[in-house]
Order: sequence, then C-alpha cells, then structure tokens
Amino acid sequence: MVCGCSVLLPLPDPSRAIMPAPPSFYTNSSSTSCWIPHQPRPVAWAFLQKTSALLWLLLLGTSLSPTWGQAKIPLETVKLWADTFGGDLYNTVTKYSGSLLLQKKYKDVEPSLKIEEVDGLELVRKFSEDMETMLRRKVEAVQNLVEAAEEADLNHEFNESLVFDYYNSVLINERDENGNFVELGAEFLLESNAHFSNLRVNTSISSVQLPTNVYNKDPDILNGVYMSEALNAVFVENFQRDPTLTWQYFGSATGFFRIYPGIKWTPDENGVVTFDCRNRGWYIQAATSPKDIVILVDVSGSMKGLRMTIAKHTITTILDTLGENDFVNIIAYNDYVHYIEPCFKGILVQADRDNREHFKLLVEELVVKGVGVVDQALREAFEILKQFQEAKQGSLCNQAIMLISDGAVEDYQPVFEKYNWPDCKVRVFTYLIGREVSFADDMKWIACNNKGYYTQISTLADTQENVMEYLHVLSRPMVINHDHDIIWTEAYMDSKLLGSQTQSLTLLTTVAMPVFSKKNETRSHGILLGVVGSDVALRELMKLAPRYRLGVHGYAFLNTNNGYILSHPDLRPLYREGKKLKPKPNYNSVDLSEVEWEDQAESLRTAMINRETGSFSMDVKVPLDKGKRVLFLTNDYFFTDISDTPFRDGASLCCPAYQTNLMRISGDRVHALASFKTPQESQMFSQGSKPMSSQGEEGTAGLTSLGVVLSRGHGEYILLGNTSVEEGLHDLLHPDLALASDWIYCITDIDPDHRKLNQLEAMVRFLTREDPDLECDEELVREVLFDAVVTAPMEAYWTALALNISEESEQVVDMAFLGTRAGLLRSSLFVGSEKVSDRKFLTPEDEASVFTLDRFPLWYRQASEHPAGSFVFNLRWAEGPESASEPMVVTASTAVAVTVDKKTAIAAAVGVQMKLEFLQRKFWAATQQCSTGDMPCTQSCEDSDLDCFVVDNNGFILISERSQEMGRFLGEVDGAVMTQLLSMGVFSQVTMYDYQAMCKPSSHHHSAAQPLVSPISAFLMATRWLLQELVLFLLEWSVWGSWYDRGAEAHKQKKQDQLQPCDTEYPVFVYQPAIREANGIIECGACQKVFVVQQIPKSNLLLLVTDPTCDCSIFPPVVQEATEVKYNASVKCDRMRSQKVRRRPDSCHAFHPEENAQDCGGASDTSASLPLLLMPVCAWGLLPQLLR
Repeated sequence: MVCGCSVLLPLPDPSRAIMPAPPSFYTNSSSTSCWIPHQPRPVAWAFLQKTSALLWLLLLGTSLSPTWGQAKIPLETVKLWADTFGGDLYNTVTKYSGSLLLQKKYKDVEPSLKIEEVDGLELVRKFSEDMETMLRRKVEAVQNLVEAAEEADLNHEFNESLVFDYYNSVLINERDENGNFVELGAEFLLESNAHFSNLRVNTSISSVQLPTNVYNKDPDILNGVYMSEALNAVFVENFQRDPTLTWQYFGSATGFFRIYPGIKWTPDENGVVTFDCRNRGWYIQAATSPKDIVILVDVSGSMKGLRMTIAKHTITTILDTLGENDFVNIIAYNDYVHYIEPCFKGILVQADRDNREHFKLLVEELVVKGVGVVDQALREAFEILKQFQEAKQGSLCNQAIMLISDGAVEDYQPVFEKYNWPDCKVRVFTYLIGREVSFADDMKWIACNNKGYYTQISTLADTQENVMEYLHVLSRPMVINHDHDIIWTEAYMDSKLLGSQTQSLTLLTTVAMPVFSKKNETRSHGILLGVVGSDVALRELMKLAPRYRLGVHGYAFLNTNNGYILSHPDLRPLYREGKKLKPKPNYNSVDLSEVEWEDQAESLRTAMINRETGSFSMDVKVPLDKGKRVLFLTNDYFFTDISDTPFRDGASLCCPAYQTNLMRISGDRVHALASFKTPQESQMFSQGSKPMSSQGEEGTAGLTSLGVVLSRGHGEYILLGNTSVEEGLHDLLHPDLALASDWIYCITDIDPDHRKLNQLEAMVRFLTREDPDLECDEELVREVLFDAVVTAPMEAYWTALALNISEESEQVVDMAFLGTRAGLLRSSLFVGSEKVSDRKFLTPEDEASVFTLDRFPLWYRQASEHPAGSFVFNLRWAEGPESASEPMVVTASTAVAVTVDKKTAIAAAVGVQMKLEFLQRKFWAATQQCSTGDMPCTQSCEDSDLDCFVVDNNGFILISERSQEMGRFLGEVDGAVMTQLLSMGVFSQVTMYDYQAMCKPSSHHHSAAQPLVSPISAFLMATRWLLQELVLFLLEWSVWGSWYDRGAEAHKQKKQDQLQPCDTEYPVFVYQPAIREANGIIECGACQKVFVVQQIPKSNLLLLVTDPTCDCSIFPPVVQEATEVKYNASVKCDRMRSQKVRRRPDSCHAFHPEENAQDCGGASDTSASLPLLLMPVCAWGLLPQLLR
C-alpha cells in the first residue's frame, strides 16, 4: 500500500473465502499521509490467505459463531452517507446564512481595503496613557477628601458634651409606633440611580453607618461625625468634576463610616450590622506599612476553656488585619515550642488569603496542656525575624511579635537584651487573656519596653477593639511624618459594603489614603483619624482597552505588585453552590502564573513585576465552552510602564500578540503598527527573566501591570475600509442591528444626560451632530459604519428568504445572524419569535453568544479557527424553567476572511440556528442512500445491526438513535471505539489544568484520629460538649450583646461540607483533520466490534458507524472529567513554602524618633452585667463535677 492513498484494510466478509485475522486491533486511517499499523510481509500474507481460506471452508457447513459473525460495514456506503449528508447540510446553511453573499460583498470591496500590521508595543503604550489619565482623576478625588478632613479636624475642638443629630444610615426614614421619625432617623430622600447599580441613593449628601457594637452617641463618635460633615461638599464637588466616580467614603478610627452618596443601610437577618470599616483591606493597608508578624500563643493548661476560645478568636482577628504585602507565622508554646504548621518551621509566609485561611483551620485544632514557657517562644520568634531581615526577605519594613497569653512569670528580660534592646526594632504587642489581672503588670512591661501596646481581652466582644490598637501604633511614624501614601487594593467583591441590599458581583479595587491629625499638641502620639477611599470598578478600567483592536482571541489583563490577577478573562471568581453563585475563597489571590499556566518559567510574570518593557511569545492552549473544547494559539505579550501616576514604577500593559486584523477607514489617522520583535528587545526580555530573589524589587503597592493579548495568524493585522457617513448612517438604522453593549463607542458615563443612551443611540447622535458634547472613538465608529454598509444587503437577503417560506413548508432554520470585528451584530428570524427554540441566544443572558468586554462570541471564535467555507456546528440546550421539555438546537457558523497583499484578516462571521430535529431528519434521509444504483439499499443507519453517530471535532455526539446520548461525550457512550480512535490518532488527548477549581474537601482531618470509646463514654463526652457550648453561648451573650453573629457556630460546622479551592487536571479530545477516514476491528472477548469513521465535508463533524451486536463493555468508558491534582506531603510543603517574585511597596514607615513609645496601653474594662456574667461562670465551674 502506498502512502497518500484512501484504500482501507478489508473487513471480515463471510461471502469471501478469507478468514478474519487473529485477535487484535485491525485499523486503518486514510489521510494525506497514510498510517498502516500492521503490514505483514508478502510471503506471510499469502500463507495466511491460504490457511484462512481452508479454515473458512471447513466452517461453512456449521452455524456461524458469534465471534466471527459480525455484519460488514461497507466503506463506500459510509462515505456516500457522509458526503450526501455533508452536501445537504452545507447547501442548507449557506442558503439560510447567506455566507456566500457576505463573502462576495467583502470580496467586492477588497480593492479599496488596506491591511496593516499591529504594533503591539505602540498599542500597549496607548492603553497605558489612557489608564494613567483615569487613575489620576481617582487619586485627585481622594486627595481632595484628605485635605478637607485634616483641615476640618484642625479647626475642630473636642466637645465632651456635644449634642448633634446626623443621618444614621440604618435609622433614616424609620418611624416609631406613633408615626414619628426615630432619633437620628430623619427623612432622607432616596432615588434609584443607574450609575450606582440602580440602588436608591441621595447624591446631594452622605450618610453615616456604625456597626451595632459601636454606640452611636458616644462623644468620640459625635465629635468625629460633626467634624467630617465638611466632607459633604467635597464629595459632591468630586462627583461633579468626575462623574465616573462611584462610592466615596471616610472610615473613622473610632468606627463610624461616612459614605457618599447617602444610602439606606439594611441590617442582616438577625438585625445586626457587622460591617466595620476598620476591618476592611483598604483601611488596614492605608493605615499601616507592610509588616512581618510572629504570633505566639500560649497553649498551656491554664488556657483551657473560654480563655482558649478567646485566644483563638484573637489570632483569627489578627490574621484578618493582614494582607498580601505582609508576612506571618504562628508559634504555639507550652513546655516546648512548636509551629502550628510544621511545614512553615523557621520562615515567614506571605499573608495571602490561602495562607490566612490555612492558619485559621490549624488554630481551631489547638489543644491545651503542660506549662507555658514564654522564654523559648520569644527566642524563636526573634530568630525568625532576624534571619528574614538579614536575608532581605519578608516585608523589609515593620516587624512585630504578638504575645497571646494569660500571664508571663519567668525572667524574659535577657531575651530582649539579646535581641531587641536598645533599638527595639521589633515591636512586641501583648494580649492578656481572661479577667485575671495578676500578670497585667508583667504583660504591660513587655509591651511598653518594646515599643508595643498592651491590652487585656476578657470576653469575645473585647477582641476586635483591642486587636485594632496595634494598627494605630504601627501607623504612628507615618502620621508623625505626614506621609500620605496612596494604596490600591487587590480585587474584591464587597457585597458586605451595603448589607443585604446588594450582592454585587462586580470586581472592585479601592484607592485609599490615610487621614492624620495635624494638631501640634498631639504630634508625638501620631493620631490616625481614619482613611478615605473611593471604589473603582475594574470593568471600567478594562474598557479603556479598545476591544476591537485586540482581535478575535486577544484580551487585556491587570495584576498587582504581588503577581495576583486584578482582571483577566480567564479569572473565574465565582462558583455555583446549588442555585447560588458565591465568591471563591481565594478569588482575589489568583496568581498570574495560575492563569497563564503554560509559562512554566514564569518569565512573563517576572518581567512584568520588574517593570520591564518588551515582548514575549508563548504557545498556549485556550479552553472554550466551559472547558469542553480547546484552541491552540501562539500569543505575543507586550508590556510597558504607566508613567506619571502613583503607579509610574509599576503598571504594565501586556498583550499576547494575536494577529488581529481590524478595519479602519481611509483618511483617518493611521498609527504606525509594526510587529515588535527586534533582537534588542528579545535580549532585553531574556535578561529580565533571569532568576531573582523571591522578593523582587521595591515598588508602589497595589496595581502593577496592565496586559493585552494578541494571537498570531489573522490577529496580527488591522483591516482598513472606507465609506461615507451618510451611507453608513442609513445602513446603521435597522431594528435588528445591535452593537456590543460593553464596548466604548461613545463616552456616555460622564454627562448624566448621556447615561440613558445605549451605544448605538449615542453613536447616531454623534454622527448627526445632534449632541456636540458627545465624545466618541472616531476610528471605531468608522469601522462600524463600514461594516454596516457591507453587511446591509444581508438584511434584504434574509427578508426575501423569509417571505418565500410558506407557513405550510418545513421550518428549517430559526434564525440567521452575523457579527463583525467591530462588535456589530445583525440577526433575522425565519419563524415567529414565540417559536424560536433558544430565546437566550444572542441576548446578554447568554454571554457566550454575544460580544463582551472580555471575549468575542463562541461561535465567532470557533469559526475563525476553521478553514474558510467550513461550518462549525455546536449543540445547544434551550435553557429556562421548561428546559427539560424544550428541544435542543444547533448553531452553525463560518468565518469570512479578506486577503490583501497576501495578508489575511477575519472580517466577520455568519451563521444560523436550527432545530436539532431538522438535522436528524436530514441525516436519516442521507443514510438511506446506497451505491448500488437503482437497486434497493441493503443497509441503512436504521438497521438494528448498525449504530450511527454524528460527532463533532471534540467527540461530542450531535445525532444518535437514542436521544439520551445526544450531547454526551462519545467516550462515555462507547469507550471501546473512543479508545481505538485515540490509539489510531484520529483523536488526540490534550491535558488541561485548572488552578481555580473547587473540590470537595478530603475526608481526613488535620488532627490524628481519636481512639474508640464506649457508648457510655461517648454519650458523656457529647453531653459535656453540649453543656460547654451552652455555657460559652451564655457567656458570650452576656458580654457581647445581641450583635454577636449567631450563625458563627453553624457556619463552622458547614465548612466541612463546603467546596474548597484546589488544582485539577482534565482531558480535552481533539479530532485530527488530516485523517479523513478510518476503520477498525476491536477484540471484545467473545466477539469483534467493527467500526468506520468518515469525515463529513465542509464541517467539523464526523460520521461514525459501529456494530452494536458486539458487547464491548470490557472497555471502560473514556470520560472528560476533572480530577484533583493530589500533592504528596513533601511537594505540598515545597509549594506552600515557595515565595514567588513580587515587588515591595515603595514606602516604609517603621519608626520615628518623636514617637511617644510610653503610650502603650492599659487594662480594659467591660460593661457586662454582673448577674449575667456570674451565671455562666458558675456553671462553667460546676461543669466538671456534674459530669464526673
């Protein structure tokens, strides 16, 4: 047999005197280069033929056994079926889509078109300029608030007896039983505002929120609220100057939160407002510099019971005050010192969300025993901090030890003399747990002699306020210096901000600055008044990257100085739990290397964090359709600094270079767009990716890098067309034409009068000069006009086609649609809207089918990677309440390419949506064909001895005799055939990874298993546990008040059932189009299974015909399931200890010579009622006697 042929190996045929081959796989595939797995020598083959013939003659007189009695599948018939079905399908979709007409229209204008290459570096620089302009406006607004707040405080004299009414966000518009407004709850006008997510707000004034545990008439609160009234005018002025601003606010160090615009705050289901601005990341990051912290917790026997509960809560509260620029470790001590995470022995780890949550789980497992020896623990803590400082690791700024104990008795002074005196470079904060005051002087002495702060925590309710004191101490040097550092937070979804009113799924970042007291008499105390901030929706930042320039597969992304993603199209911050979407626990600490995971050396990440300018290329596998499919692309990345902003050292724009072919109208300004690939730049990048220390260089905290991705191929070019405004405007005004709603064609969010306009309406007003104040992207507008003119004939074509379809005729297609690279979308129905099978298609409810800020539609992206003229078919389910009874539908799409001067660009994609039922009818009709001329066909796919499937290029079944198999992966239905197709190379398996997955937690617990106990012992233990929980419950309520979160314990128990972040790998199967046809025999024990697979022309489909009479269940199914990547203890520890390249914030404020170190705290008091307090305490004391 000669390579290049289409001849297949013969299958067993009882009519011929040839015996089937011995048990094995008999396969053959036909392609441009034939692959023949078994090719015996001529002599051996002749001998086998003679022997087989003799044996076959001997068996003719007997009944044919099941082993060899398999039906023959005629190869030429299968090919005829595939060709017939493919031809009918192609004729139908080309007719109803009008793809040939659209291709002709673009072909007609080719002489007037230009295709230019995109200069990725120039593109990224333009993005950076737009980004810095926007960021500068946000920073200026916050600076205005800082100046106003500090000036107001300077002019305010504290009044202990001040009486002042203000708008309390919880109480406004509330009335008592007599119909009168409650105190602090006067009438407050609220109106729905689209700019603020359609919430009811008051844009003329702010309101004030306080957590339930803060008294709303405390003198400190009243004076602070009165002073901050001066911010109202600044809030309004900022918003008028920059209408793109969203929430502006001032978080006070005393606990109140002034927010603009004013809003009604709704408590939770328990009537509690737990939101405390001082707990938020923006407040903590702005109030302090980065810090290294070692937490020492006493787990000696004296810490049992409530004391240990309070200690654990204290540790958790401290962890909640840490962020990604901080480093931490926790050491428990009694007779000996042990790290609660042995893997972290001797080091500090970044206090990112993953590590903080890991520590919290371990803290819950702490048990008390032995005697507390603090000397050893202090030595260990000082050694860690010293080693990290000398190795230039960690934050390289503040260092502190948090000592949590019920007392310290031994001589610890020598430890401080050796490690910390006289410079006191490490602050020591002490937390005395419990009501016992015998050791108060010792604990306070430790703090006051090491520039720390001492507090006593006797109840769970005391924890929050007392822990916050350390932040005020760390902020003193910055306050005394009056250094107003600007910080940008990591991405977050702050659904807590507005209580239960909103569950916003929008990713935000906050720009924040500290507010200081400038009064000379308090200078040495370094009084932090609070923090001002403003939210910035990351989506608004990403709109600055013109989507139409990035091409079909291109995208933009942002990451922080720590390498964490702020915005990326592959960032999936939510997961589904039941019917609800919830934020993943680690959604804001997803590293760039976990999204661009094929950059194994992390060269791109390192270069961007180190503020380099250059380019980088990488072959990538891009998941599509929720991971069921994959594209193979080559991306070019471009990055550069954003200068003249608070991020001038950091923000980079990265662009994977995909050859983006876009159109621009002649006569408009043309940027020089040339591929950025010089040897000097390549050398620069290779130098930038050399191994570095795990800490990187210093830089500005927060936002670091902005990136855009361009894919090679047809994404390297921009396509330029030409048309008149008059002609384009005429063709733009059509009811079935829409534009990408998330793209910025015209700026409509500045002028309030423009916010009510959609992008198409704004563009029309701009073109007709009806509104001279409108600002639009002229280049993109001209592209839309050009596309409108070229695609206008499609509307007339579709309309004429619809009119020619009589009501009695067969309804073939539901709708036709097209999209262009400028975000223009046209569609036309061939049936009544009530008869459309999938009503969500091409609507915002189905993001995958429309142009979004992040991606082109799925049907567009798939079509662009298939040969011109070839249609891509996808099976879809109609979603909705009645989805179980609604029919499935199929979309078919193809790309329209334009070639000028040997450069090819994708101009548009066009397609149809049809009922699967029609596709099935076409298929079964095609399989009635046979190659015997006028003689009746002896076989068809309706025969019981044949199974026929139509599968797509990723192995999913579109058509089967059994409806329950449609939409499923072929390997699940027939593992034997799929296994053989993989071994033949018809399909290949690609392994993909997901570093943002959610998995069920392992059944094992962190602690060792407990020994078996008798039923009576188990009962007594359970009873004791219940009583202890009851006592803790009563004690907490007696001193904490009704604001205590009653769901805390239930939440703790539910944690074991919740999904947790994990890494997974999963297979994707891809058809190799070079193999057009293949056949084989599968040995299945007592029988043989025959199959034939044939490519269906001009599509991404395959026809598979198999023999169902042979049971091949001995082959396991081939499934497309994700499996968790399990790491052994050593690998897991190495991963946890490893510290990626990061860039430190520019500034550090650790100490100041004028700092008053003697302001170091005192004993705390409690307001709990004595009877309520004594009752649970007495019960606690009696508990052991009751259970003996």
